[in-house]
Amino acid sequence: MANTSYQQLEMDFHVEIQKDINGIEMGVLDNGIPYLTQTGLAALTGVNRSVIYDISTEWENTFNEDVFGGKDRNSLLRELLTKKGYREPKLYLEIITSRQKHYAYPDIVCMAILEYYAFDSKSKTDIAVTNFRELARYGLQTYIYQALNYRPFDKWKYLNDRTSILQNNVPTGYFIIFQEITGMIVDLINADVTVNHKTIPDISVGILWAKFWKENNLSSQHGEFIPCAHNYPNYYPQAASNPQSVNAYPENALPEFRRWFRETYLPTKFPTYILKKANDLSGGRSEALRIGSMYQAKQISSNN
Repeated sequence: MANTSYQQLEMDFHVEIQKDINGIEMGVLDNGIPYLTQTGLAALTGVNRSVIYDISTEWENTFNEDVFGGKDRNSLLRELLTKKGYREPKLYLEIITSRQKHYAYPDIVCMAILEYYAFDSKSKTDIAVTNFRELARYGLQTYIYQALNYRPFDKWKYLNDRTSILQNNVPTGYFIIFQEITGMIVDLINADVTVNHKTIPDISVGILWAKFWKENNLSSQHGEFIPCAHNYPNYYPQAASNPQSVNAYPENALPEFRRWFRETYLPTKFPTYILKKANDLSGGRSEALRIGSMYQAKQISSNN
């Protein structure tokens, strides 16, 4: 059955755009993931919508079972998707548009099901063959983006704009969390995590560091932190309450912070944080687990 924590995360998805193009319902989530609805996927493959529903149910009901090596539909689809790195407990994401629930099937899932009905199914359809050959040339993602006239957002814009606003804004002799964790944010962006107004890792780090600071009475060693005016870019919802106040810590505490960040936050706290952001990853929960373990591996390596 589906993983409970994954189910709880699903409703964080929001639709950027969704339309019916030539009888195929398609859209793009706000994190850039292109998708087809259950109706759209059925139209693309030339089968009834109930068939797509049955495929989805079979996948969930057998997710924890070893079905590899079989020649049935579920086994063949599991093999196709596993090769593509898809290991999620559901084939779709639940989204709400116009107060109605829809099932959004990511492009990687759609292409696997399309390939199955084009080549492997005993009841393969001419529509599936035609559409697979057409989409194999440039991919479903490109097709959906072009059909919806969707332009992917510059993934570096949010970080660059925040960095520009905060430049020279920190009092001399102090540091703020955002400045010190830009390396981690770059890692997230390079891993295709959507870093935007919903993904602000310095808040997570700041809360935990403030707790560590207080519990260890670091003010007695390094001096008191002071408030620092913090502004978000005007297109952030958070900008409505600009300027906000963040803690600026004495620079002589930097070695302490960097050691805590490297040895405590990244290997033990970051995996929990990134798991909460699984919806920002095309690979979902499994990709979040991989990214979360990245710093754990670095920590083990550095200790050897």
